[in-house]
Amino acid sequence: MAILFKTLKEDIQTVFAKDPAARSVLEVIFCYPGLHALWSYRLAHFLWRYKLRFLARFASHVSRFLTGIEIHPGAKIGRRFFIDHGAGVVIGETTQVGDDVLMYQGVVLGGTTLKKEKRHPTIGNNVVMGAGAVALGAITIGEGARIGSGSVVVKSVPPGATVVGIPGRVVEDRHKPFLDLDHGKLPDPVAEAIRLVLREQEKLGERLNRLESSSGILTPKDELVERAGEIAREFSQGGGV
Repeated sequence: MAILFKTLKEDIQTVFAKDPAARSVLEVIFCYPGLHALWSYRLAHFLWRYKLRFLARFASHVSRFLTGIEIHPGAKIGRRFFIDHGAGVVIGETTQVGDDVLMYQGVVLGGTTLKKEKRHPTIGNNVVMGAGAVALGAITIGEGARIGSGSVVVKSVPPGATVVGIPGRVVEDRHKPFLDLDHGKLPDPVAEAIRLVLREQEKLGERLNRLESSSGILTPKDELVERAGEIAREFSQGGGV
């Protein structure tokens, strides 16, 4: 019983540590579906371990109905796990989640085979998965990795890496555990590609102007130059790499 209360207390403290919106213990206990889903999972997992499979699945099903979060009772989840905002999260049967993992709404840890084997991801300690991120198959997401919002990961991710895009690509490798709630600072390869195109277009425009000037050709005002400058400023302010 003492271990149970210690675990429940740690789960509540984890909410305060990872969600700045949490204001009171009562609010956390009654108003956090991610916490409710985790506690329901702990009960269902206990039943699953003791071969009470139907009761375990039924408890999981009721929790899914109440919270909008589906955690298979066969999954293995570590300590200080937190689902922020919760809705739409799916965690498959053979998933393994380490300690201090943070997930946002819409995260899916899914399988890619019908064989009864290890078919869901293994998530290392201190991993952050952004809203709508999907990890598929028996892959490993290394310790301290960050998976950007909306990314689809189908290959293993090294520790400390940052992954974005569809399919997921490693765009930064920190090689150390890292926990950061500011998803706005994730690298944006699409924005970077557009910036490169704009810079190249600007260089070509300057070369063309020099050629026309040396040939005595009157250069008309290019309205696109001003618009391109505005677009470049917008991307610069957007907080890409």
